[in-house]
Amino acid sequence: MRVPRERYLVLWDRLRGGSAGLLVLAVGVGAGASLGAVAFRWLVSAATKVFSGASDYTAHPGAAHPLLPWAGRWFVVAAPVVAGLLYGPLIHLGAREARGHGVPEVMYAVTARGGRIRPRVALVKSVASALCIGGGGSVGREGPIVQVGSALASAAGQALRLPDSRLRLLVGAGAAGAVSATFNAPIAAVFFSLELILADFAVESFAAVVLASVTSSAISRALLGDHPFLTLPAFHVVSPVEYLWYAGLGLVAAIVGVGFSRVLYLVEDVCDRCWRGPEWLRPAAGGLLLGGVLLVLPELYGVGYPVLDRAVAGGYPLLLLLLLLVGKMLAASLTIGIGGSGGVFGPTLFIGAMLGAAAGDAAHAVMPGLTAPPGAYALVGMGAVFAGAARTPITAVVMIFELTGEYSVVLPLMVAVALAAGASRLVSADTIYTRKLHRRGIDLGRDHPSALPALPVPTVDAVAGAMPTALPADAGLAEVAERFAAGGHDALPVVDDRGRLRGVVPAVEVERALRDDAGGVTAADLASTVPVLRAGQSLDEALDAVVRAGGLGLPVQRDDCLVGWVTHRDILAAVTTGPRPRAGAPGP
Repeated sequence: MRVPRERYLVLWDRLRGGSAGLLVLAVGVGAGASLGAVAFRWLVSAATKVFSGASDYTAHPGAAHPLLPWAGRWFVVAAPVVAGLLYGPLIHLGAREARGHGVPEVMYAVTARGGRIRPRVALVKSVASALCIGGGGSVGREGPIVQVGSALASAAGQALRLPDSRLRLLVGAGAAGAVSATFNAPIAAVFFSLELILADFAVESFAAVVLASVTSSAISRALLGDHPFLTLPAFHVVSPVEYLWYAGLGLVAAIVGVGFSRVLYLVEDVCDRCWRGPEWLRPAAGGLLLGGVLLVLPELYGVGYPVLDRAVAGGYPLLLLLLLLVGKMLAASLTIGIGGSGGVFGPTLFIGAMLGAAAGDAAHAVMPGLTAPPGAYALVGMGAVFAGAARTPITAVVMIFELTGEYSVVLPLMVAVALAAGASRLVSADTIYTRKLHRRGIDLGRDHPSALPALPVPTVDAVAGAMPTALPADAGLAEVAERFAAGGHDALPVVDDRGRLRGVVPAVEVERALRDDAGGVTAADLASTVPVLRAGQSLDEALDAVVRAGGLGLPVQRDDCLVGWVTHRDILAAVTTGPRPRAGAPGP
């Protein structure tokens, strides 16, 4: 009976810790995320049908509810209130992190919590967001489904007791699977996860995310069909002069994207200051304000993709486009500010389409024979505003291409997105996703994907141990082997007859030389060139150097003199217990 159990344990360990096991889990997570995304889309459609009488009210904005014909279009005032009475207590009692647009919470969980998300978040976020969007909340589907897919992946990883490094990757795979199924955009989903959620393009991350995205897309296409997000006529660049218009659109889109981020959190601040009642009642009370906005502009009800379609098709005059742009900013910000649950990616696309279509109308009026139809500018505007708001240019380009299937606008799209992302960085230090966390005092340190906690202030010379007795450069293999056997070091420094460092001999090289019976080699022959740490360098820099050197101990130098020896154990000890006195230094 012991043999089968041992085999089971071996397989279990490979599943939890091996690269192949991670890929198997990524496939499973992709399948789960796909089914979750399909279920969420059905929930949103069903909730919208109940609250508005149509599967998407903006297909016929201003129409009366079939069950309430006497109320006319005024029912939209009550819909957000009733929805708020349902999802407000649900979020308050079930999972308060389900409030808001979701993606920042996933970024924080991946970066600072080892990928741990409470399992209940998936259920609470799905139901609350469906009720919010169905009841008129002017937000998108991507934020909720990213949080749902990530929560499902995190729950699976925690059940398997995966280490944090694997759990983070699995959460990123869950996010990619969710986006892939929601928008039928498997390539864009990969870059969304790698660029925004994981901030990591390593091979292992790429493989897991790709498998999850492909699996999710294959299942969702089997269930929902394979068709692009937007069905559009062919667009093309009419004249090279248009690139100047697209460049200008990119710069304006940066301001609009950053402006949307500012308005979003400004409205949330105003709602926080004004509301003094119980939090569970806040969505219903604020729903009255949202209902008033929807009464004036019913095109802003829910996600609003039919309105976006009509704008791309050139179905709105210039003034209405600008009104819808400003209105969407207000309605989406108000939905989040009153405690609603939904994403900001959909509103960003909507705002970008309105801005682009308006720019296209202006370009067509100035140069009617030298510019493409406004729809081409609307597509470019969608990607440019998202790049300006989220500062993820790769995702923006690939996403718009996959959502529309329009390759002809890729070049102007790249120009506008690049300028929007660059200008956005000049205008704002944060993005629409990171700003929420910065306001809470959380800095994810996105430049370091593993987001290790900041290492202590002490410098490398404060944690360095005594310098091991160096090997002479001409020491023979037998002498070198004896020194390693006596000292227990992983590596030893090698110096020439003038005391200058020639390199470091790793123990593994000595072992290899002994196996090969290489009796004629010297310490200098076995030495490897390594970086020399300078006294005063930070522990962050020292740890990076140790990692690049393959984990070998490194010498510390001050004024051309070797003064200490640092290993990864010294650095980890300083992180966990504080620096210890250096050998030869007086104690406290």
